[in-house]
Amino acid sequence: MIVITAPTGNIGRLLLPLLLDSAPAHDERLRVIVRDPARLPEPVRERVEVITGSHGDPAVVDRAFDGADAVFWLVPPDASRTPDDAYRRFSVPAARALGVHGVGHVVGVSALGRGTPVAGRAGLVTATLAVDDLLAGTGVAYRALANPSFFENLLEEADSIRERGCFTDVLDADRKAPLVAVADIAAVAAGLLLDRSWTGTGSVPVLGPRDLSPNDLARIMTERLGRPVRYERQTFDDLRTTLVGHGLDKEFVDGIVDMKRAKDEGLDAGVTRTPETATPTTFEHWVTQTLKPAVLS
Repeated sequence: MIVITAPTGNIGRLLLPLLLDSAPAHDERLRVIVRDPARLPEPVRERVEVITGSHGDPAVVDRAFDGADAVFWLVPPDASRTPDDAYRRFSVPAARALGVHGVGHVVGVSALGRGTPVAGRAGLVTATLAVDDLLAGTGVAYRALANPSFFENLLEEADSIRERGCFTDVLDADRKAPLVAVADIAAVAAGLLLDRSWTGTGSVPVLGPRDLSPNDLARIMTERLGRPVRYERQTFDDLRTTLVGHGLDKEFVDGIVDMKRAKDEGLDAGVTRTPETATPTTFEHWVTQTLKPAVLS
């Protein structure tokens, strides 16, 4: 039995079909935790066991982890709470339930940066790494998917790219860093969940094919979209003001700003890309298949 949290999120909605396709061959049953089962496609609902509720709820994870062999753990960002409340404290009930029900394996969505000089002051990344420590400390076999920023973050810039021909961030324009497509994260997670021959605890870096800077992204988007796209660098103070103006918790906003500052100082640059850690989806392919339809819609 594999339990999938956040099955309707960016990663979960891609992970679930992969598991459904492969589960029969592995003699696996699937169980999902979801707040609103109606958000699951009907063909999916017919093939999985559904536990309704939040996976931050002790009663929900107690029911969901009963009889489970493996869990896919993803903490949904909650900008109405402090980073510690939104990540580590949210995960405390799950950590307890893992031990109570003897779950053997957990795959968690995490971040790059562990062991770097800025990891302890990296805001939401620091909070995410604390979740890894919490879950790994339960005694389960644990693998943290150590991810960089996602290609999909640029979908939030689709309107600006369409209307103004630009996208914004706070990174230095020439700061090269790994990025990754969420589909590739889902594929790595599926492989670990279905083949549980691994033991102990550790991180699995999930890196796109090459490092790219904001200027690189602008150049590739210009080529693939057939229209000029430029990068505009925003100040950290402007970012903070914008996010607070949207009503986010001020400590959570500080967590975002600290994470962005750490990334600008090389947080994601501490892992060497290898054939085992490199994923197949190029940014060029992602722009053509995913960003272009969003911009042109």
